[in-house]
This record gives sequence, C-alpha cells and structure tokens, in this order.
Amino acid sequence: MIRSARFIAIGFIALGLTACQQGAEKQTLGTLLGAVGGAVAGSQIGKGRGTVVAVAAGTLLGAFLGGEVGKSLDRADRLALQQTTQRTLEATPSGDTVSWRNPDSGNSGTVTPQPSYQNGSGQYCREYEQTISVQGKTETAYGTACRQPDGSWKIVNS
Repeated sequence: MIRSARFIAIGFIALGLTACQQGAEKQTLGTLLGAVGGAVAGSQIGKGRGTVVAVAAGTLLGAFLGGEVGKSLDRADRLALQQTTQRTLEATPSGDTVSWRNPDSGNSGTVTPQPSYQNGSGQYCREYEQTISVQGKTETAYGTACRQPDGSWKIVNS
C-alpha cells in the first residue's frame, strides 16, 4: 500500500514540479497521472474477480479527476508547490507542515516531511506527505525525495 501511495505522490509532485507545462499538456499529464493513481487505488479496493472492475473504475475516475486537477493548476500554483516542496524538504523539521496558497486561484496545499535517512547510495532522502486543494477538493499523497549534489530534492521511486 505504501509503495502504491508513492506512485500517486510521484504523480502529484511531478505535476507540481513541471513548471513548464502549459494548457492542454498539463491537463494531459494530470489525466495520465490520475489514471495511474486511480488504478492503484482500485487495485487496493477490489477483491478476487472484483479487482479488475475496481481497477477499471479507478482508472476512469482517476483520469477524470486528474485531468480536472491538471487543468486547474496554473503556473503560479505549480511554482508555489515547487518552491514550498523544495524549501520544506531542505529546512523544515520532521512532522512540521508547511502550507502554500495562491490567492489568485484559491488553490493551496501542504507538505509535511518525515525524518531524513541515507539510502544505499549515500544520498540523504526524506519521505513526505503532500496535499493539494483545487476548487475545494483535497487530495493527499505520499512520496520520497532524495537530495541531489546541487542541493535540490528529486522525487525517487524507491
């Protein structure tokens, strides 16, 4: 379940960190990431033969919702998300939540980092929880990021 949640988190973070995405591209990205997240969620809900139905339904619902989120996050939202995520992973104590809000769009979110650790390659990494609220609907995701030699944090699939 935690590994599945990481895939969802990667989707949300990728959406936020892709500051150069424009118009239909960000909606397409949101749709694809939503579909993946919906499929993962569906696989956790369905049992036996119902798993296929749950995955299919989750994929369709996730694609729709992801497209809406992708369409709704503007450049300022993505920039606020990116800056807050980088700043939080670098300097915020574990368990403390940092918020961002775009007063023009009304969209907002939070990032809550967990303790850092060194992975097998010697990089410092942190797990985190992130929320994104678009038009009153909030999604929560979990993920892992590792500090790069240049000081930035990169989302990893570990």
